Amino acid sequence: MIDDGTSPFGSFELKFSSMDKLADIARADWDRLANPPERAFDPFVSWDFVQALEECGCATTSTGWSGRHLVCLDSNDQILGLMPLWLKSHSQGEYIFDHNFAEAWHRAGGYWYPKLISAVPFTPVAGRRFLIAPNETQAQVRGAMIRALEEIGQQSGLATIQINFPKDEDLIALETAGWLLREDRQFHFFNRNYSSFDDFLAELSSDKRKNLRKERAKAQEGLTIVRLTGDQIQEEHLDHFFACYQDTGERKWGNPYLNRRFFSLLAERMADKMVLIMAQDGDRWIASALNFLGSEAIYGRWWGRLEDRPFLHFELCYYQAIDEAIARGLTRVEAGAQGGHKLARGYVPVSTWQASWISDPLLRAAVSDYLTRERAAIADDSQWLAERMPFRHNVHQMDMI
Repeated sequence: MIDDGTSPFGSFELKFSSMDKLADIARADWDRLANPPERAFDPFVSWDFVQALEECGCATTSTGWSGRHLVCLDSNDQILGLMPLWLKSHSQGEYIFDHNFAEAWHRAGGYWYPKLISAVPFTPVAGRRFLIAPNETQAQVRGAMIRALEEIGQQSGLATIQINFPKDEDLIALETAGWLLREDRQFHFFNRNYSSFDDFLAELSSDKRKNLRKERAKAQEGLTIVRLTGDQIQEEHLDHFFACYQDTGERKWGNPYLNRRFFSLLAERMADKMVLIMAQDGDRWIASALNFLGSEAIYGRWWGRLEDRPFLHFELCYYQAIDEAIARGLTRVEAGAQGGHKLARGYVPVSTWQASWISDPLLRAAVSDYLTRERAAIADDSQWLAERMPFRHNVHQMDMI
């Protein structure tokens, strides 16, 4: 139990517990805090998405993701805060690479694993990690949850606790609490109230505009491309998508993280939040990309192809997503991790973050020094990217970097 008397709204007790499975937390309780009406809807922190990862066996103890979901309660056992939290025995499926830290600490005689991590498994999308109602006590509850995490780390003898892809108030609170911040880059498309793809093209420089038109024409040649959502998505479509996903997973990682049942669970629960983009050659599906819808953005998550066609990856993952965002009036497309090649296709660099608590002072100092030098390199890269923006007028994009 933590007695937190720092709030100007009065002193009250907060209690903490953990749950091994999201199924042990009522869906209504989780979603009330994960996606309150006052916030933009985030499909990835919804109970439906995270619990599906556990139920289908993709994020479980057997795969190195042991649930330790944090629950913050008041003295009347009312839930005030929640956090998706995992005890991990490896660093796979995180899209933030800390293997160099793990190896260095191991050489020094320490143990990097197990580590605690707050994230959505296999999902490099920035979002809320402290799931708290947006009211007058949210800052106090968030601060208490940060202190609870630190106490857990100290009492358990953990080397590190990591929070992946935090943003906004969460990021500010973690920095204020002295957690180390690590910066990275993604590339997002921003919809400037375009009425069509041609409106977007009109803002590009002449050579980039010509290249995109050529790429789209070449990618679409001889193919039928469809975008499916809701009850349009049938199991046969998911079968074809999964075959494509497995091809990409086997080439990138050797063993795909997700299984076929996971995608069926998502289609059962949240098909209206899914957009499946598929390319067909005659009667054969040859490529597909699965996207998810928030209230502000469309998120590209997984793609694959059974045949290699020029520019088809760009068409299905980037250009079709732009078309969908414009049609729906969404403000942006988040097309996943990494990918400097997205810059030439109208996607601009944005910062993403990881926050880390590190127990050992010497290890913390070494990691902090590394992150300082890494951030200087990222700043240099930002300048290089800014000079190569694809737009005719770059000024309106500079605040997105």
